[in-house]
Parts: sequence; structure tokens; C-alpha cells
Amino acid sequence: MTHRTVRWSLAMLVVAAPLLRAQSADDALDHAVSVWSKVKTARATFEQTVTNSLTGSSATAHGEFQEQRPNRVSIRFTDPSGDRIVADGESVWVYLPSSAPGQVVKHAASDQSAIPLGITGEFLTDPRRRYDVSAAGTGTVEGHAAHALTLVPKAATQRSFDKATIWVDDDDGLIRQFEVVESSGVTRRVRITSLDINVPVERAAFAFKPPTGVRVIDR
Repeated sequence: MTHRTVRWSLAMLVVAAPLLRAQSADDALDHAVSVWSKVKTARATFEQTVTNSLTGSSATAHGEFQEQRPNRVSIRFTDPSGDRIVADGESVWVYLPSSAPGQVVKHAASDQSAIPLGITGEFLTDPRRRYDVSAAGTGTVEGHAAHALTLVPKAATQRSFDKATIWVDDDDGLIRQFEVVESSGVTRRVRITSLDINVPVERAAFAFKPPTGVRVIDR
């Protein structure tokens, strides 16, 4: 191979590199959507950090997540202990005694905004129709190499956030971390510390009975 050929080959690689990265991000989204379409159940543990840019405050929580598609979700916080969010197929119950003692808020099952921790479904249901998607680099989450993608809701889409960034595992296509920026100035970052799909889940996890003496607020 001549020096001129080598220089030409290197030049072509430099030009092609941005295209390869863009294609990799596009492939990451397609992979994630394909994997999620085959998910029936999911179990996970997570760390959630909520930051408020207006007040400068930040809080970190930990918990366990179970999901049985299409409409049953259980979020049980271990820190702060006792906080729960349950979608039982008919209603979404939000019980947060650590911040709102003495009450539970009951939402319609269709109100997905009441579930702040859907592992992947909100981002991977027809994403190209609902969001403008762009590459946001690469990184490592809990030892998993991942592509980051930014999702901005389109004007015709009902917005539950202004922008989201998801980190898609390069190997298995699962979302390992996501960050949601809300118009209120709140940023919610969820890091998945363990995740298993299509495994047995606990039926009792998707049932919620308001504790005695707790006021139920219908929304």
C-alpha cells in the first residue's frame, strides 16, 4: 500500500467517523425498542436523584421496581422507607408518607405522569413519532458500556417533561440510566443498579390498600 493510499484511507476514516457515531446511536435506539417490545415483566433496583435548580436542593432515594406489562407497576422505596407508587391496572396510587404524610393520591390508570419511574416504556413507545432523537455521546453505567440519546418531545406530543436523556446498553439494549428535565426546574436522574426482564414478579406487589386513617385524594 502506498503512502498516498494510506493517507487517503485515513482521510476517509476521519470523514466517516461522525457518520458511524450517528449510525451507532440510531442502532442503539432501534435495539432498545426491539428489546422492550419483547419484555413482559421486569424487576429492578434503582437510585434516584432529584435536583431542583430553583431551590438548589437535591435528594437521593433508593428502591425496588417491578412491572407486569401492560399496566401494572410497583415502586417500593427502601430509602425513604414506606414510600410506594402502585399501578394496579385500574388506578395509580401515590403514597409518599416521607414528604406528604396522612394522604394517598389516587390517579386514573391512564395518567402515566403519576409514575415517575417507568423503567423504559415511556421512552420506547414509538419514540421517533413522539420525540426528536439525537446522539448524546457514550458512557458507562454500572459497568455497562452505553450510548446516550437525547429525547425532546415534539410539539404535537403531550409533554410530561422538556427533555430526557437515556443510556442504552450496547450489549443487551436495556436502558441503564435516564435523566428527565421538567419545566418546573426539577431534574430527575435514575440509575438502574440491577435489572432482570421476563422473570417472575410478585402478584401482591401490584395491590394497594390505603392505610387506616389516611385520606384518599382523587385526581
